Amino acid sequence: MQDIRAGEVRVDLPPAADAALRFIGVIHTPWRDRKDCPRQGKVDGPECRVEVFEPWGPALMGLEGFETVELLYWLHQSRRDLVVQNPGHTKDTRGTFALRSPVRPNPIGTALVRLERIEGTVLVVRGLDCLDGTPLVDIKPDRCAYTPLAPPKG
Repeated sequence: MQDIRAGEVRVDLPPAADAALRFIGVIHTPWRDRKDCPRQGKVDGPECRVEVFEPWGPALMGLEGFETVELLYWLHQSRRDLVVQNPGHTKDTRGTFALRSPVRPNPIGTALVRLERIEGTVLVVRGLDCLDGTPLVDIKPDRCAYTPLAPPKG
């Protein structure tokens, strides 16, 4: 387990008694170490590949009509026991829920990414900020409740 920074507070975690997640794919990025990951993804960042496992390939149908999609992913290398954190770029501490830190009780990351193209069951995107090999939890088109579905491109 990683050391904690000055001012941080950790708790002992109770035994897990929750539902199981089904990872639907894996994310491939250039970053293999947390210190190399950008703090926030940028739409002009490098192309990353989001590999969707079978049997989920057909679930991508119609996604090509969107320029932006939301990815939900499992931050598999994050610790889960800090309730107060020091972000590291400041001397201030904050509660975990007041930060976008990957250190969370349930380390689910989200990113709004630009969909460059789909190659079979692989999404090529820009705007990620996670480690190579990060498990994919879900994909959602970027739209609010009041926006109609996008028509297919082309």
